Amino acid sequence: MRILVIGSGGREHALLKGLAADPATTELHVVPGNAGMSGLAIVHKDAGAVDDPTAMVALAKQVSADLVVIGPEIPLVAGVADALREAGMRVFGPNRDAAQIEGSKKFAKEVMAAAGVETARAEQLLPESSDSEIDAALERFGPIWVVKDDGLAGGKGVVVTEDRAAAREHVEAVHALGNPVLLESFLDGPEVSLFCLVDGETVVPLLPAQDHKRAFNNDEGPNTGGMGAYTPLPWLPSEGVQQIVDEVCVPVAAEMVRRGTPYSGLLYAGLAWGANGPSVVEFNARFGDPETQAVLALLKTPLATVLDSVASGTLAEQPPLEWSDAYALTVVLAAADYPASPRKGDVITGQVLEDTARVLHAGTAHNEAGELVSAGGRVLNILGVGETLEAARDDAYSTIEEITLAGSFYRTDIALPAVEGKITL
Repeated sequence: MRILVIGSGGREHALLKGLAADPATTELHVVPGNAGMSGLAIVHKDAGAVDDPTAMVALAKQVSADLVVIGPEIPLVAGVADALREAGMRVFGPNRDAAQIEGSKKFAKEVMAAAGVETARAEQLLPESSDSEIDAALERFGPIWVVKDDGLAGGKGVVVTEDRAAAREHVEAVHALGNPVLLESFLDGPEVSLFCLVDGETVVPLLPAQDHKRAFNNDEGPNTGGMGAYTPLPWLPSEGVQQIVDEVCVPVAAEMVRRGTPYSGLLYAGLAWGANGPSVVEFNARFGDPETQAVLALLKTPLATVLDSVASGTLAEQPPLEWSDAYALTVVLAAADYPASPRKGDVITGQVLEDTARVLHAGTAHNEAGELVSAGGRVLNILGVGETLEAARDDAYSTIEEITLAGSFYRTDIALPAVEGKITL
């Protein structure tokens, strides 16, 4: 099976690793890729923009792809999957209409309301809203305000704050971009990320994970695309995953079918587990980053075969997924000044960079001298695996300490509350 992966981040690096390990994979291609992917796939750095349907169809035809796996949300919302399917290709990823479950938070709320899924109370503020309308809406929320860019923001379009002035400032910043804003009630409780393979009304969950969105230790600092994640969750009840599937993912999949936009691909449910159980914070239309890096590290079932079954509409015929009896954790090494204005071009060194089992590339490139340099906000993902969560933490942190990147930083408390037994439901 010849496979083309669209994307360039740590999530795509993890997907490539999993796909390469499947005996069914005969050839791997990636566009645009990054500096760490050439050992796994043929990198098509200059094959066109990933959100250009025409360019992506041309590349898929050029490499005779049997399966195209779309990693990021932007090409999905741009309709790249639609164009590929129209060209007769198997695609892992939802079409443009179904991808609106991530592309429009208002649409996602409508789907959840129709499906009877628990989520936060929300109101939309359009860019033309007057100052008095904005103030009145803010008055209806708090004392913790959740302000979201009602569009694609790469995980960084959300502000959660107890400062009303900061909430209003974010409303104005989003409106200045011409985008609507969604105000939401704050959902309390630990967060859970659950990925589900969805093929129409067939829903198959992966392992639950927990992301760490804030930039700094103790969940301080601005929201980011994710600073680290771990799986599985020792504090989640044994029936927790099935409860999320039954109460959230299956009803949403059924509602999408009812609307005439059946979902095919990966549905990511981001939830808060409060006193009354799980409530949806957001949906994504693709594998999450950095949770994917940890989750796929424990998957024993051949990945290419599973993704192809979703693309071909045969997921229901597949045997249950098999997982390693272990824990996995990933820590993000971020560039200086991330997430506001990450610095690029700094040289990355460390002998451990050759450890392809533990080091996944996200924002990397080579400079003219052939040196590995930073080329994005989240530069590397460091993986750790162990029989216990504590052992997985030790594995990851012992590796990241051996890497040098000027001005870089990383959180030292990924999964620490879970290890210390501080997360309870």
